[in-house]
Amino acid sequence: MDILLKYFSEFTEQQLKQFEALKPLYTSWNEKINVISRKDMDNFYTHHVLHSLVIAAQFNFEKNMQVMDLGSGGGFPGIPLAIFFPETSFHLVDSINKKLTVVKEIAAEIGLTNVTTQHCRAEEIKNRQFDTVVSRAVAPMKDLWHWSKPLLKKPIAHTEGVPRGLVCLKGGDLGNEISESGCKPFIWEVEHFFPEPHFKDKYLLYQPIKK
Repeated sequence: MDILLKYFSEFTEQQLKQFEALKPLYTSWNEKINVISRKDMDNFYTHHVLHSLVIAAQFNFEKNMQVMDLGSGGGFPGIPLAIFFPETSFHLVDSINKKLTVVKEIAAEIGLTNVTTQHCRAEEIKNRQFDTVVSRAVAPMKDLWHWSKPLLKKPIAHTEGVPRGLVCLKGGDLGNEISESGCKPFIWEVEHFFPEPHFKDKYLLYQPIKK
């Protein structure tokens, strides 16, 4: 938890309580349904929560924005972002229902009212659109953009610092992956925001949707 306070200083009392509650809740649930690698639990706040919050370090989600977390798994980056942005709606989607069970239970336990879940694949979502799609290490950029693009609202205008498009967290050599996707994303090194050894070769990517 200290690692969060090293980089963020303006949490409300409620947000602090919610973030503090995450590790014991995930530890308990992980014994029943494996949603996080056991070896990662010792570094839970760095590897999962802080990593998710690099999106909040770069971007601002506005009140009433609709954000989809594609392939949310155990709730990352969606749950930390929902705590950070309580006036933004987060819709967490995954094809594995038991992982969403954990997400729903943890969201309820910490009093998150801005989180909904859906058990499906992104391509099965119909008649709904979002301002932003976020994702963490789910699939190649080509697939993420293919799934996300039909679900993204066309913005009237782009506001500085407010993402309207696909925001994803990735690692490693991304040259070929980006080239094959046909995208031209903005790219930031996570180490730029959080200079911690774990974030070497990890990146934040943003592909805006055109007006």
